[in-house]
Amino acid sequence: MLVISRKINEKIKIGDNIEIYIISIDKNQIKLGIEAPKEVTILRGELIESIKEENKKAIKTINIENLKNFSKVINENKSTGKS
Repeated sequence: MLVISRKINEKIKIGDNIEIYIISIDKNQIKLGIEAPKEVTILRGELIESIKEENKKAIKTINIENLKNFSKVINENKSTGKS
């Protein structure tokens, strides 16, 4: 991990097309501005962890028979040209 000290209005460049700006610092919170191409996904770390946990819960509640029936209906619709 690279640790860098920055002040307000200073920036960090990642590669040629990503810039992270220090917008403000208030006690224990830092506001960042991120400029990156639209195709670059930017997510907060805690959001990623939350999504992973929700996915784990969803996997436990999947009914395999319902999933097989859904797949069957989709395949039947493809073969008959229905959407």
